[in-house]
Amino acid sequence: MHALDLTGRRVLVLGGGPAAEVRARALLSEGAHVRVVAPHVCEGLRDLAARDERVTVVRRDVVRADLADVWLVSPQDVDAARDEQVRAWCEADRIWCESVDAEAVPTAQVDGTTVGVCGDAAQQVLADITTALHEGSVTLPARGAGGKVVLVGGGPGSPDLLTLRARRELARADVVVTDRLAPTAVLAELAQHVEVVDVGKTPYHHPIPQPEINRILVERAQRGQYVVRLKGGDPFVLGRGGEELLACREAGVDVEVVPGVTSALAAPAAADIPVTHRGTATGFLVVSGHDEMETSVLAQWPGTILVLMGMSRLHELTSRLLRDGRAPETPAAVVHKAWTPEQRVVRGTLADIAERVTLEGVANPSVIVIGDVASVLDQA
Repeated sequence: MHALDLTGRRVLVLGGGPAAEVRARALLSEGAHVRVVAPHVCEGLRDLAARDERVTVVRRDVVRADLADVWLVSPQDVDAARDEQVRAWCEADRIWCESVDAEAVPTAQVDGTTVGVCGDAAQQVLADITTALHEGSVTLPARGAGGKVVLVGGGPGSPDLLTLRARRELARADVVVTDRLAPTAVLAELAQHVEVVDVGKTPYHHPIPQPEINRILVERAQRGQYVVRLKGGDPFVLGRGGEELLACREAGVDVEVVPGVTSALAAPAAADIPVTHRGTATGFLVVSGHDEMETSVLAQWPGTILVLMGMSRLHELTSRLLRDGRAPETPAAVVHKAWTPEQRVVRGTLADIAERVTLEGVANPSVIVIGDVASVLDQA
């Protein structure tokens, strides 16, 4: 890599072997147009030229005329005499020429940006920087002009279950729009300039209704800000992420989605409950407790039933499932605030889980698990 902007610049690579191929690929990643001159060219370079129109190959020895329209020369597979001659030409014509160890500079690609390190322990320093960038503890500025919205899945509650991509997006944010189901502990790690907008959703109580949340996302992005909508679980699993994405698209705002670990799967895992298990359940259904549930269909479902946002209707749900034919002894469990210090698990059967939960005083946010998997590992 260079401290030179090679975007759109023509670079002459001398040599046709593997070293020349590696150098050509690195130069392309920096935006250069590459001309390879060598009597013989390896298969990798031929394939590269066939796939990328920025690469041309000339199969002969280099001549001085090859330097006429280039900005940089990169000698690779050339003998000492040819190398000396080319460097003399570059000196006379005032053309940049790489040193023989230019290919040894280690580089990495992070979010479309080339990062490189020169000097002692360069490989280790580059690895440390790349790790920090991936984890979001060091960030690159947002690329491109204009604002953007990123819908980020925050996972089930614990900051250490955020994905690396989620952390990178948070590190780049100007504004974070969040609610109570997001892993709010991570907000303390944000830079001081980041504005946090709490839209404060709780079950059946939305002080800031969804259309207003959509408006906030769009309006902030239209100001040119990098907006992260931090949501619990996964944005597209009962998270209204689809509505927010459509609102952004309709307003002409750039938007993308970063998936998260959905609580539908993570909460049972926190209680050692596999949602599928060979010989016990080969599938699962995820349903919203806020909406009308077809219990006649659920009662006949042979796999696992996972209910989100359903604690206020747990008595109703279990009564209807029993009425529609589900066996009273069907194992059931409720996992409350999974993967947090406040996690609690209540186990029972379809016949008594609602009563057990009431006695334990467990409410939302919880995931309800119904099916044989709720007790399958208890037998191990």
